[in-house]
Amino acid sequence: MPGTVIDQEHTWSLAVVDDDVAVLRSISRLLAVCGYDVRTFSSADAFLGSLDVWEPEMLLLDLRMPEYDGLSVQAALAKRGRDIPTVFLSGHGDVASSVRAIRGGAIDFLEKPCDEEALLSSLGRAALAAEGHQRDRRRMREVNDRASRLTRREREVFRWVAAGRLNKQIAAQLGTTEKTIKVHRGRVMTKMRAVSIADLVRMFDMLEAASPPLPLK
Repeated sequence: MPGTVIDQEHTWSLAVVDDDVAVLRSISRLLAVCGYDVRTFSSADAFLGSLDVWEPEMLLLDLRMPEYDGLSVQAALAKRGRDIPTVFLSGHGDVASSVRAIRGGAIDFLEKPCDEEALLSSLGRAALAAEGHQRDRRRMREVNDRASRLTRREREVFRWVAAGRLNKQIAAQLGTTEKTIKVHRGRVMTKMRAVSIADLVRMFDMLEAASPPLPLK
């Protein structure tokens, strides 16, 4: 069947949010047959409340709902820092809304009743995005684990190396010798498993983007 789950060794978790119970029933049946782990929600509130204990890898989201529309749900997820690959469904052709959804990071925007092949194809792209998110999270955990093994002085040197400073400049800043900085720099490279300075800088940028800055003192 076209558009079925791309990784046959993984069951992708998918939330379907729509106030139309008939739509929920038909879509959940179809996607369960295709290998998705489907949970359905008839309101935006119910879905958002479920995120305290569960988070889907993908989201199929209706645009028009009584309490919150799909765009409001998308905004609420962004505010919470939840980056869930999302495919929008709408019973109304609305170019402005589709543009807003795509700009907000949506994978696709489909009109109801949507073609089965088009739906599965869109969810296949969402699965690719979810795979990318999983890789990024694994990489972030690895980098965090490595950084946690640095000493206080190594963290200081890490920051200054990432800022492009030379050993002698770092030594002057930290009140020590260039030879000592060279030793610390080597230890930082080893502990962070960096293959180059560029690799080290990329890891530092990841840490800066995801957490408070590493301390200078």
